[in-house]
Amino acid sequence: MTMTNLYEHDIHAWTQQTAELLRQRRFQELDIERLVEELETMGRRDRQELVSRLKILLGHLLKWQYQPAHRSSSRRGSILEQRLRIRDLLQDSPSLKPLFAEAAASAYRDGATLASKETGLSEAHFPEALPYAPDGLLEDDWLPGDA
Repeated sequence: MTMTNLYEHDIHAWTQQTAELLRQRRFQELDIERLVEELETMGRRDRQELVSRLKILLGHLLKWQYQPAHRSSSRRGSILEQRLRIRDLLQDSPSLKPLFAEAAASAYRDGATLASKETGLSEAHFPEALPYAPDGLLEDDWLPGDA
């Protein structure tokens, strides 16, 4: 089976075969177009994961702030979990750090939508734009105050 056929039928097997060809320095046998495509996709996937995790974190922070009666160690744990996962992602992909503030701003509206759906509060109840300083979002001990 050619590398192109393998890519189309079994992406996992294609990645393993590509890695083996690279290890053996058999560059002429590589499917360069697909390899470039996959590398670009990997970069986009990391940025998408950052934005996705920020949406969840921001939703939890809004729920913390706007539903003080529902604050719990479980909600605090969910906030910490997202922070840890985001920090891991930034540690693995430091080139995402300069994009963090922009990613937080773009994730905010969906985070507010999540908070609205989970709390029953109208989306209009939450600020129009990110109300938190991006620098504080990953601080373990920082939580937003009462609304």
